[in-house]
Amino acid sequence: MIPKKIKNVLKKQHYSLVGKHSAIQICRWTKKSLRNEGVCYKEKFYGIKSHQCCQMTPAVVWCQNKCLHCWRAIEYTLGTKIKKSDSPSEIIDQCIEAQKRLLVGFKKIPNSKRKQLSKADMKKFKEAQEPMQFAISLSGEPTLYEKIGELITELRRRKKTSFLVTNGLRPRKILELKRKNQLPTQLYISVNSSNKKDYEKFHRSSERNAWEKLNLTLRILPSLKCRTVFRINLIKDFNMDKKNIKEFAKLIKKSNPMFVELKGFMSVGFARQRIGYDKMPWHEEIKDFAEKLVNELNRIGVKIKILDEHYFSRALVIGRNKKDLKIKEDQI
Repeated sequence: MIPKKIKNVLKKQHYSLVGKHSAIQICRWTKKSLRNEGVCYKEKFYGIKSHQCCQMTPAVVWCQNKCLHCWRAIEYTLGTKIKKSDSPSEIIDQCIEAQKRLLVGFKKIPNSKRKQLSKADMKKFKEAQEPMQFAISLSGEPTLYEKIGELITELRRRKKTSFLVTNGLRPRKILELKRKNQLPTQLYISVNSSNKKDYEKFHRSSERNAWEKLNLTLRILPSLKCRTVFRINLIKDFNMDKKNIKEFAKLIKKSNPMFVELKGFMSVGFARQRIGYDKMPWHEEIKDFAEKLVNELNRIGVKIKILDEHYFSRALVIGRNKKDLKIKEDQI
């Protein structure tokens, strides 16, 4: 289903292809956690384990948008229809096997007299053989996989948490997940533009009325019985002005998410060809933006505060109460 040329590009970016349309990639924080060199912001904020996280996508080169900040080769997008899809169980099983293969270099040989090159914690390595968290994002738009609800349900059946990141352009799919009780542990809506003009310029969507569909999803958000996150990827000279702060505050008030996550843009992968390193905000600039956004939200009646930050990821999380950050067992 994926042409050989695109497969080669993905493999060079260290993706491991899974089945006909899915892929995984080992996050650098998974590797760091295995070596006890730190954990990602998702563990610090929400309590999931970095060494047991599987970063994957069921739609690796399918998306409605061609966002300027995207790290994938957007010129190789294969549209918005996945014609022949794998089953959720096949995808999960193959993702776990692919994760094991990619981590095999961290294994130490028991009782070996040779110098061990791996610095991995073997207790963590053993635990990593069975990922307990699936970050359904990585690349493409996951909700274009029509069985996304069944995938989430199967993960829940296996007692695994799921973080679904979507561009919000399929509000009917979100309503379907709600109706069928197939919502993930945590649902992220990526909202990187604060107004229609910027949205059309930056996201270059093939979807008709994309801005309107995103806003419909935001209006649906308060009715969802799962953890919800309004996510902004901050880019210097694009969405960090005073005007953006006021516009984002209105969108946040309308969507009433459980948390707002601010993450600095990283000029990596193919994004380097579109947006330079000079557009990457420093953590201090992100924190300044967060403080101003909190002040504006408080001014318009949304009582919210900065709950936590992760300096090395250039990430902050905003919400009402820090005690709600960590995922509880009944929220899986």
